[in-house]
Amino acid sequence: MNQVQTEYESELDLSPDVLQFLTFILNGEEYGVDILKVQGIQGWTKVTPIPNTPDFMLGVINLRGAVVPIVDLRKRFQLEEVGYGPTTVVIVVKVRDDDGERVVGLVVDAVSEVYNVNSREIKPSPNFSGSISTEYIRGLSMIENKMVILLEIDSLVNAGVLDLVPNELVS
Repeated sequence: MNQVQTEYESELDLSPDVLQFLTFILNGEEYGVDILKVQGIQGWTKVTPIPNTPDFMLGVINLRGAVVPIVDLRKRFQLEEVGYGPTTVVIVVKVRDDDGERVVGLVVDAVSEVYNVNSREIKPSPNFSGSISTEYIRGLSMIENKMVILLEIDSLVNAGVLDLVPNELVS
């Protein structure tokens, strides 16, 4: 049985060193988030704006009774703005902060794939000598001959996003 299980694991590449990432597209580049952080994916819907927040904080939506802040990752990363289209989706993620776990929606251009990535094959982000912040990047990985930027979603969302929404508004 052990041999069969091992063969099955190697076939699926699900050994303990393998992590799964949901990848998505922003401005033609592919990014990934730990699949264990993803709560769901839904099509783009109109949000209720929250006054006096940065432009990347689009507002909130009611998702099955929970108030969920929505962040446009294009704007968060200071990428060129484009209109929302048929492939635009909201990836709903659960992130950890000082108060526990909270749910946030991330607007992206499109969802790509779920990939298995061996943790030993994740390369650290390059050092830009402080000129570019890499604190939100978990690492880089070559997947199917393309570079995928793996995000540290807790850091990305906690820094300048969750602190903008009062705790009583967010489940």
